[in-house]
Amino acid sequence: MRTGEVFALTWDDIDFKNNVINIDKNVFAIDKSKNGRWYIGTTKTKGSTRKIYMCNTLKEILINFKKYQTSCKKKYKSDYKRYYFESVKNNLGIVRYFKIIELKNKSKNKKEVNLIFRKDNGFYAGKDIIKYPFKIIHNELGIKCRFYDLRGSFATVSLRNGCEIKDIAEVLGHKRIETTENYYVSSTDNDKINVSKSFENSLKNLNIII
Repeated sequence: MRTGEVFALTWDDIDFKNNVINIDKNVFAIDKSKNGRWYIGTTKTKGSTRKIYMCNTLKEILINFKKYQTSCKKKYKSDYKRYYFESVKNNLGIVRYFKIIELKNKSKNKKEVNLIFRKDNGFYAGKDIIKYPFKIIHNELGIKCRFYDLRGSFATVSLRNGCEIKDIAEVLGHKRIETTENYYVSSTDNDKINVSKSFENSLKNLNIII
């Protein structure tokens, strides 16, 4: 998943019964105002709107995290921050995207949205919430990486484990397989060695070399 897709998720997007994550929106930032700076829009492309099937490990993590979040709501009570989506329209009155605004007073006209990734007190920091952990990884371990780079790692590992490139592309939300191949799959020295060994074994099987 893209970073913006991850942090746009709400609990309504998680189908625990069928082990599915529904991806149909993206979060992005605009200059900060008194009501915040995070907005919800459509996914990057039409092909990015998709379903991802959860493995059991991820499902268990999300179930436990939801339980933890529920306990945080009980702990902070009225101080727990809640949010709703407010539509932003263009000059023609067409909705362009939605602004994430703190719901300070309960209102029948404002439906609370259950954003998944937020701080213990409910504060929603958008994509900024993931910056600190990766800053620690960089400073403490000397590894330069971003949350987004995990997409490439996922693609490479999945391909090495025998997954079809077409299936990987669909999970990543790529319309074209070439995008996955050119920008997300990396070759390692072991991969190159294996290519050479595979070719050698093929020649041996054909009795071309001894």
